[in-house]
Amino acid sequence: MSAVRPVLLDIQGLGVAFRGSQGLVPAVQALDLQLHPGETLALVGESGCGKSTTALALLRLLAPNAQVQGRVLLDGKDILQLAPAELLRLRGRDIAMIFQEPMTSLNPVYSIGYQIAESVRQHQGLSAAAARARAIELLDLVRLPQPQRRVDDYPHQLSGGQRQRAMIAMAVACRPRLLVADEPTTALDVTIQAQILELLDSLRRELSMTLLLITHDLGLVSQWADRVAVMHAGVKVEEAATAQLFASPTHAYTRGLLGASLHAGRDLHYTESALPEIQTQTDRSTGQLRFDIHLPARSSPESASAASFAPLLVVQGLSAGYTSQQGKVQAFEDVSFVIGSGETVGLVGESGCGKSSLAKALMRLLEPGSGRIVMDGTDLTALQGRALQPWRRRAQMVFQDPFGSLNPRRTVHDILDTVLVVHGFDAAAERRRRIAGMLERVGLSAAVGNRYPHEFSGGQRQRICIARALVVEPSLVILDEPASALDVSVQAQILNLLVELKLDLGLSYLFISHDLSVVRYIADRVLVMHQGRLVETGHHQDIWHRPQHAYTRELLAAVPGRRPEPAQSRQTVAA
Repeated sequence: MSAVRPVLLDIQGLGVAFRGSQGLVPAVQALDLQLHPGETLALVGESGCGKSTTALALLRLLAPNAQVQGRVLLDGKDILQLAPAELLRLRGRDIAMIFQEPMTSLNPVYSIGYQIAESVRQHQGLSAAAARARAIELLDLVRLPQPQRRVDDYPHQLSGGQRQRAMIAMAVACRPRLLVADEPTTALDVTIQAQILELLDSLRRELSMTLLLITHDLGLVSQWADRVAVMHAGVKVEEAATAQLFASPTHAYTRGLLGASLHAGRDLHYTESALPEIQTQTDRSTGQLRFDIHLPARSSPESASAASFAPLLVVQGLSAGYTSQQGKVQAFEDVSFVIGSGETVGLVGESGCGKSSLAKALMRLLEPGSGRIVMDGTDLTALQGRALQPWRRRAQMVFQDPFGSLNPRRTVHDILDTVLVVHGFDAAAERRRRIAGMLERVGLSAAVGNRYPHEFSGGQRQRICIARALVVEPSLVILDEPASALDVSVQAQILNLLVELKLDLGLSYLFISHDLSVVRYIADRVLVMHQGRLVETGHHQDIWHRPQHAYTRELLAAVPGRRPEPAQSRQTVAA
């Protein structure tokens, strides 16, 4: 008979609702969950499912308009009933939290060393000098380079990965028994993401902590979690050991998430199959949600080689930079590549490598310092002003942040109408027809034209941005991280839509992303960028399975659940 495992945290019937103008809105409903000492439990689900609300409830950090029911027992003591003084002693010492966005969670007016020292002085009574020494030790523990020097840095002086390390150092300063990590790697590059998760796992073992990992990335779950709990609409729909859940999920929603996910080691390409999409309906008789997994019908094209695409865009020796207070900063240098007609070229690399700057230079939003951008035989770098106008219609861009790139004061119809007016569509009736048709084409009804951007979900806003780019019938669309901020199922919908539009309209894409699994699915050919230079280019299968450059192999090795095969000789390596 197996021994009963001890329970560190026992969540019993947790319910959270927020009071607003429409009354109480439930966020978490009757949640039961147990965490055992030393384990990693992943709480997964899409935005709005109640994951972060659950985490905040554990530390009593919910907004004043929240109403909480149930019990949260830590070693048998109910956190929800603790007096303020007891709660203050608990936070940081027994339970600590790593928040999703370190830049907004760290105080910008204090150094990271001061903020880490504040925690140990509060809970351990150390002197200022001893607390500073302890802060340096902690920064070294989380592998921040040169901790003696960086201890006096402010948050804005650190990179995203370094800020996350500082946040982790603060969280583990007092060796808490439970560490809650709320989407700790969402905004990080794949290699930094792997380092942070490896760090959390090693700290869990070294400090004998229990880890509650909150994420929507199933690839992370498959590699780092012992058990998984899946949430949807505030309800836990399934819980199982990680291997069991991935091998035989029992709930339709879990099966849909796994089917739509491009992580967890799936080598899927758009020429092989569309991505499954989750469709949610309410049963009229019972009022319960029903989940259906829908596989869009699509004729699968044969995978083509680079030679089969007629050149549309030829980039030769392109370089560009910025002028700052420190002088000239080179964004990228001597970049050359070709995009064929009807081809999707993926561009991958870490933040700061020059991907977005290259996209802006191709759109002439950033003036190149040297080189040529040739489209259908015309050198666009030689054109200025009105001479560029016809070519701007031929090449359109979808930006990374759909909300930030849409004018909040204009309706969807006005946003698309302005694009058409700028590009010379004078007849109002023709513009209305084009707008209605394009909104329908991207999966929205023509009726949404009277609504404003804030009235849409993230996925719907991305569809609007795609409609804005396509309404003038371009030949080339540059997509800058178009799916990075989207949930798994919404990401699947957007990728399916992009493939469908490409095949139907004969579009060419430059698809920019730091997510190699997404690029693996949608790209015909891949460019790898590192420190402003292209270091490798080749067919998507060659890049994925036979990488030649050390940096490419490093990127692939960091993909959760994925390891590259040994290098072969079928690859073209850029100088």
